[in-house]
Amino acid sequence: MTDTIIIGGGAAGCFAAVWAARMGKTVLVFERNDHLGRKLRITGKGRCNVTNNSSSDEHMRNIPVNPRFLYSAFSLFGAEDTMSFFEELGVPLKTERGNRVFPVSDRADDIADALAAEMKKLGVKVIHKRVSRLIIEDGACCGVRAGGEEYRSRSVLVACGGKSYPKTGSDGDGYTFAEAAGHTVTELKPSLVPLTSPDKFCAELMGLSLRNVTLTLCDREKPIYSEMGEMLFTHFGLSGPLVLSASSHIRDMQPDRYRAVIDLKPALTPEQLDARIQRDFAENLNRDFINGIRKLLPAKLIPVAVRLSGIAPEQKVNGITREQRLKFGSLLKAFPVRISGFRPIDEAIITSGGVSVKEIDPRTMESKLLPGLFFAGEVIDVDAYTGGFNLQIAFSTAYTAAVNM
Repeated sequence: MTDTIIIGGGAAGCFAAVWAARMGKTVLVFERNDHLGRKLRITGKGRCNVTNNSSSDEHMRNIPVNPRFLYSAFSLFGAEDTMSFFEELGVPLKTERGNRVFPVSDRADDIADALAAEMKKLGVKVIHKRVSRLIIEDGACCGVRAGGEEYRSRSVLVACGGKSYPKTGSDGDGYTFAEAAGHTVTELKPSLVPLTSPDKFCAELMGLSLRNVTLTLCDREKPIYSEMGEMLFTHFGLSGPLVLSASSHIRDMQPDRYRAVIDLKPALTPEQLDARIQRDFAENLNRDFINGIRKLLPAKLIPVAVRLSGIAPEQKVNGITREQRLKFGSLLKAFPVRISGFRPIDEAIITSGGVSVKEIDPRTMESKLLPGLFFAGEVIDVDAYTGGFNLQIAFSTAYTAAVNM
């Protein structure tokens, strides 16, 4: 008999294990991979955006799905607590643009290793087996079955992630356990994921990375997201940090509903850009249009931009009218890309959807349907935008579960 069994040795599972053990509980963690924190080690391009150095209210504003459910968890354990926790474990942190918090070393392994070391120090036992089912007796959850054996406990925490990045072990087992216990699992969708486009020029631009551009996502004609940063054209459409962030604002993907608008020259006003174009034209009066804008755009983008401008590529620069020039400038300030869908969920950073928050007590993370069963992290139907907010959800819900199990 163990006090607490935790299914999943990721961010939420390891965090809960540490706090439960610190409170004197015997803890058994089941992790199917050979190493703890496999997904955690690749987050933030291997740098690990641990949290966001901002208020709980700011965190709430960055959680589009069921933010009110997290009010108690954030009140109990917030971003400052997360930062103090890791720094006390010997991992110095730094705050970057957008209040994103990273280890000073820029190594996600340092975060995962610190958790693993603290678990070992506290005597948390880790078993590298896949849990096959929950043990439910007398109307309560009292253990798990794994590797043909039964393991009994006073409480069980399901913290085995969503369906994104299945190669790291998060292939949806948590939803299966929840449904077996009578829980509702809401529709599962990819979030923080690359986007597909029907525009054939995306494949033509494959591999082109754009820096310091502003991407605006429009729901029909209404802008719903806009940020400056980096993005990438791919054979299927768009990817990169800006695109992943934009994807989490799409709630109901429909044909012709969403489009991305890229400002290729956000540092310049339309008037300043027009003056710049005029200078380039003045230096290339007798050249063909396609050769007269070589200093203005990346080489790969020029043929596509020329085609979309409606100006013949062989038209001489000195023959381009003011109207044509202004229209070309407008294209560079609002380069359009149609959005047709999400890439598969196994390419997503997180899963949108999960165990219904109506069936989980927000003050304890315990199931309202089955005593002894708790949930934490991505398996719950809450998800946020990029910036460290999703990991903070994992840590806050894990801590709340740990102190109540």
